[in-house]
Amino acid sequence: MESDSVTDPVLVTGLGATTPLGGTAPATWQAMLEGRNGIRAIEREWTAEMPIRIAGQLAVEPSEVLDRIEARRLDRSEQLALIAAREAWADAGRPEVDGERLAVVIGTGTGGAVTMLEQDDVLERSGVRKVSPHTVPMLMANGPAAWVSIDLGAKAGAHTPVSACASGAEAVALGLDLIRLGRADVVIAGGTEACLHPLPLAGFAQARAHSLRNDDPAHASRPFDLDRDGFVIGEGAAVLILERASLRPGRRAYATLAGAAVTSDAHHITAGHPDGQSRAIRRALAEARIAPDQIGMVHAHATSTPKGDLTEAETLARVFGPHRPAVTATKSMTGHLFGAAGALAALATARSLHTQLVPPIRNLTTPDPAADLDLVTTARPVTTTAALTNAFGFGGHNASLIFTTA
Repeated sequence: MESDSVTDPVLVTGLGATTPLGGTAPATWQAMLEGRNGIRAIEREWTAEMPIRIAGQLAVEPSEVLDRIEARRLDRSEQLALIAAREAWADAGRPEVDGERLAVVIGTGTGGAVTMLEQDDVLERSGVRKVSPHTVPMLMANGPAAWVSIDLGAKAGAHTPVSACASGAEAVALGLDLIRLGRADVVIAGGTEACLHPLPLAGFAQARAHSLRNDDPAHASRPFDLDRDGFVIGEGAAVLILERASLRPGRRAYATLAGAAVTSDAHHITAGHPDGQSRAIRRALAEARIAPDQIGMVHAHATSTPKGDLTEAETLARVFGPHRPAVTATKSMTGHLFGAAGALAALATARSLHTQLVPPIRNLTTPDPAADLDLVTTARPVTTTAALTNAFGFGGHNASLIFTTA
């Protein structure tokens, strides 16, 4: 099969997710189409003194899905990755593939940072003997990929891109590379994030990057809206099964992953730049052999920050010119899942192509006139064979994915 690695299409045959909108990929997708809200108040004691008291929190707790031992021994980010990967694997029909030809790529922004912070509190409060013996495997950023590889018997590598909010999309891009390079026939690719903790929330508040609509969480995340005031932190995981088309001819597929590209801005640690972003999109289009005017929809990164959304709008104008694909931004419903965001966007894009439906941007009541885009405000039918997903992260990380109909 390795000789066909460059020309053999790479299909998306399975999807899995656990998000603020639903505990499965179908539940999440249906909620997206309906424009539901997944952002609510954080009901924990420590939020009382915090300037940020809202988040996109899981619709279904991991403890309701995993057994007691798994829930106790795994960091929350690892739990979410395992849940999403198992669902995606089952959705793909559990491909019969040699473990030596099966790889895992799970991106994350912070990994087990919450475990590290919580166990440091235990150390300071109660001493060494009270620290959990599972601390190190729980805090490792590679933990989610490692647990998924163990669970599903993947022996062709367990990889962990850590590129802030681009991590999940970069994981999907790396999965495409592994198949095209002949190093795997099937890749379990996605992202996971669970970092609801006082420290990151305090940091985002101090950086003035997060929305402060604590009294109105349902309307806090509003990409491209004139009244947006920052992103909303979220947690969740999304996983795609990528598969060489010739492995199982005739297998149902949601979409084809036709191209991907990763670039860096080399510009600023937090501010994105249209040059790096547009280079990523153009390279992905070139790899997929797709012209800009063939793209019928864009799943924008669009986090709801005043500057970031306009930077992406400028990027899309550079690439598409007078062509106006339908643009959606589902962070308006889920909040920003950081390392899982790009994977969830990829999942939604694959579903859009499969169903020919584009989910709406929630809370878009007054579109920013500076974002001259075809912004989708209610679920819209489309007729298209190609779509773009963007994910951009602090540090100048850019990842763009091109999907086509299967």
